[in-house]
Amino acid sequence: MIIQDLHAHTYYSFCCKDKPEKVVETAIAGGIQMLGFCDHSYGVGCARTEFCYDKGTNLSADYGLTLQRYYDHMSAVRDKYRNRIKILCGIEVSTLISNDSYALPDGADVSMFDFALVENLDQIGRSTARGDIFSFAKRLKCPVGIAHTDMFRFIDRLGEDPLKYFKKMAEAGIFWEINVNFDSLHQFKTHDYVTEFFKNKRQQEIIKQSGVRLSVGFDGHNVREYKAPRVKNACNMLKNMGIRLAFETRLI
Repeated sequence: MIIQDLHAHTYYSFCCKDKPEKVVETAIAGGIQMLGFCDHSYGVGCARTEFCYDKGTNLSADYGLTLQRYYDHMSAVRDKYRNRIKILCGIEVSTLISNDSYALPDGADVSMFDFALVENLDQIGRSTARGDIFSFAKRLKCPVGIAHTDMFRFIDRLGEDPLKYFKKMAEAGIFWEINVNFDSLHQFKTHDYVTEFFKNKRQQEIIKQSGVRLSVGFDGHNVREYKAPRVKNACNMLKNMGIRLAFETRLI
């Protein structure tokens, strides 16, 4: 099993000021073996400096150029550290419809990325995905995961059978994130769905039977608050349950 953290932010996200190299060095020092960069699509797409929460979106931003620039930058960092850690070039895709238009534009191309984490899926009335992760994943044209979402609650809201739904996710290659953040940005609060999953044998069995893969992400925004032991503990717990992780070629 590879110890993975597939949710790391850099200064491309508004809520982070860390250079990519600092994030990587911190992950390596913590014993992480696979790191996934995953900056917010609106921060990346609008070049961050052209966009702030007080002024609203720069609607003239060229996502085609800025997304490619970000991918090229993260690829260069990946190459720099290729002998020390496995790095994936991901992006966190907002689907949130708001006055500031945070959602990824329809024409934006993220197909070059190693993966995309989709957020706001459970806010059905305010999400461009409209609760349909399968159609949305096809639009993105890259491997897709669902970020920090209580999937069992979401599936229940849809009136779907969880085993069948997770099997459909597995068939589509869509994975589910176990988010283990615990930092000041998130008010040092853990996700209830993660706490529940690690103690709920029924949920664990459904995941195993479905064959869906899970990912682990700290969702870090400040390297000084990075807690690698939380990531390693979650990865090891999933291993002991017999659950496979995203991008893992085999279960040890």
